[in-house]
Amino acid sequence: MREINVTENEAGQRLDKLLAKYLKEAPKSFFYKMLRKKNITLNGKKASGSERLKEGDLVRFYLSEETIGKFSGKEPAVRSGSREKLDILYEDKNVLFLNKPVGMLSQKAAETDVSAVEHLIRYLLDSRQLTVENLKTFRPSVCNRLDRNTSGILAAGKSLAGLQEMSRFFKERTVEKYYLCVAYGRMEEEESIQGYLCKEEGKNHVRIYQTERPGSVWIKTGYRPLAAGTDATLLEVHLITGKTHQIRAHLAAGGHPIIGDYKYGIRKINEIYQRQYGLKSQLLHAYRLRMPETDGPLGYLSGREFKASPPEVFQRICEEKFSESFSVLRG
Repeated sequence: MREINVTENEAGQRLDKLLAKYLKEAPKSFFYKMLRKKNITLNGKKASGSERLKEGDLVRFYLSEETIGKFSGKEPAVRSGSREKLDILYEDKNVLFLNKPVGMLSQKAAETDVSAVEHLIRYLLDSRQLTVENLKTFRPSVCNRLDRNTSGILAAGKSLAGLQEMSRFFKERTVEKYYLCVAYGRMEEEESIQGYLCKEEGKNHVRIYQTERPGSVWIKTGYRPLAAGTDATLLEVHLITGKTHQIRAHLAAGGHPIIGDYKYGIRKINEIYQRQYGLKSQLLHAYRLRMPETDGPLGYLSGREFKASPPEVFQRICEEKFSESFSVLRG
């Protein structure tokens, strides 16, 4: 016999949904047959599968280990190599904010990838906040995404409530997201720019147009110069809509690509910075998040702001080019 003690991370869902996660290889007809025969019970009683689970409920499986093993599928993957030390900015029982380094994926694109999600799960396992058994019914994850070579704040949900609520904030755009970047050219005016972003079919590339096109989406980006040199400007960018490569492509379309960006930038300029500073990625950093006013499960974070310091090479370039305004970079 096995049993599941329902925690807050499983509560609120239907019993049959939980069974589908725990015995993910089994057909639904198997669940209902086992429920009818009382081989699966809820709080010691016969159940239909439609019951809403509450914290403290007990689900028992009167099944052989062979049957459970057959229908459980593979154990949740936890890669032994995914033990990179995370730069944790804030953590409580529901959420965790981390400063993602350049080169780390937010979420894996292929089965063999190790992303911020795997590092997060490894950290929670190592700190005994999570067990491999817990992963069968709930998997913590990040709630926003950054390009592999963009550094900065990733928000993650550690509990079901945290994951759902943070994901809703990002989907509804109630979280204010601010980035730092170094753009090519001198920019002196604060602006709010709009356009239409269109993904190129079959390519990890987008184009920006001033008028609507088939398949395009409306975008809006705000920015203000923090310091301007002769050939580069430190910008604070407010990402208002948040689409694929929006900041990078939008600034490039306006003639001010981000330095170090080989997809949308100027290769000759990028190569100068690579030789001089060893720069290998775009100078774009998600440095500030402001939480919305809310009275929900994350109400205790209402209006709070979180900051993350940029990578060392970003700071070194800014110290040299914009020394009088460098204090803004210190998270």
